[in-house]
Amino acid sequence: MSTYAPASSVAETDQSIEKKRRNAIKGAFFSEYIDMFDIYLPVVVLSPVLFFFQPAQLSPGMAAILASLVFITTLLGRPIGALLFGMIADKTGRRMASIYSVSGFGVVTLLIALLPGYETIGIASYWALVLLRFVDGIFLGGGYTGAMPLAIEYSKKHQRGFVGGLIIAGFPLAYVSINLVAMLMFILFPLDGPGSPYVQWGWRIPFVIGAVLAGVLALYYVYAVSESEIWESEAGNTPREKLPLTDLLKGKSGRNLLQVLLMMTGFWLTQNVITIFLPTGLLRNILHLSGMEVTGTLLIAYSVLFFSYIGSGMIGQKIGRRRFFITLGPVIATVGAAIMYVLANVQGLSLPVIMTLVCVLSVLVTAPWGVIVTYINERFVTDVRATGFGVGFSLSVIIPSFYAFYMAWLGEFMPFSVTPAVLLVVGGVIATIGAHMGPETKDVDF
Repeated sequence: MSTYAPASSVAETDQSIEKKRRNAIKGAFFSEYIDMFDIYLPVVVLSPVLFFFQPAQLSPGMAAILASLVFITTLLGRPIGALLFGMIADKTGRRMASIYSVSGFGVVTLLIALLPGYETIGIASYWALVLLRFVDGIFLGGGYTGAMPLAIEYSKKHQRGFVGGLIIAGFPLAYVSINLVAMLMFILFPLDGPGSPYVQWGWRIPFVIGAVLAGVLALYYVYAVSESEIWESEAGNTPREKLPLTDLLKGKSGRNLLQVLLMMTGFWLTQNVITIFLPTGLLRNILHLSGMEVTGTLLIAYSVLFFSYIGSGMIGQKIGRRRFFITLGPVIATVGAAIMYVLANVQGLSLPVIMTLVCVLSVLVTAPWGVIVTYINERFVTDVRATGFGVGFSLSVIIPSFYAFYMAWLGEFMPFSVTPAVLLVVGGVIATIGAHMGPETKDVDF
């Protein structure tokens, strides 16, 4: 006897799946947004008041070292978090990994907001800040390891490119948001010496905002996001005696990981030139723009990036992820490097020209990131997907993070103003080679 499901039952099932899909995608987008909001808090909000945590009369060299540790420790924590929470996501589920990681960096961000200064507890204040940022980096590294694979696994095959681009667009939106919040704080709570309102407590408000956002996101995952049905049907119903890392490092998955690490090393190197060197090293130190001019230029550029990331994801869906990478890598190494050379070496550029070139450069160099989230998830099978994505995405950032040292070394052989263009050439070539080594993935079935 044949059986069939009533049309109303099928429609209800389709609506349920569509709701789960939308909720998972929204969760990943806001996870990226809040993750980046938290990461850039020290860069934008805390930099002007780091002296609050440090002894007075430090030498410029020591002050620079102490300032860098606040950011470097976060960076070092992210690969650890990506590995730990990647294994949790593959072993116990993407949803629980997201809840744990988001809750963790929400609590740590709130603790940073409550830190006393040097005058209260001495140098312990600074070391507490550094330790909390390291722990924060661990939780932040896990923030995307569950959320992004969960969203991509729920996405329809022909929409994965758009979804990946939309998720990563949370980054430029977070950057714009935190700069607007910081500008409001500077207006409401003037920064004028150690006893000024901003130094004493004004900087704390954005951290509280970041903690509240994380708490809301954790509750969203608890009540609105369902576990990945693909994970439940494959890895989730299979008893695991070995850690996902064991399977990731051997056989085909191990070869896939090496290819992703090589490609991502190149793209991280080019990305760091734009997101870290360009604001201070280029716009402020080489072009000598005022603080307001730098902020205005970056706000415009990052507003454009929100849309360009989504567009990149859709182009990658149309022409293929691999073809997108092997086309854009040489463009970064040639056109991108040429624009960087002009910005850093041609005298007398007007502010509108600088803003235009920065926008074009930012779009060209960072365009791969609209495709990367989808591509890396497609490179790994379900039972190691979260671990592979987390490790491939975050471990590859370590070597490129020392870009400033490479520029200093290159500066021994050429004018320093040429070195960022050289790094774009090197990064573009490495990324292209890495992309060539991998297959096309847009037709992969999960």
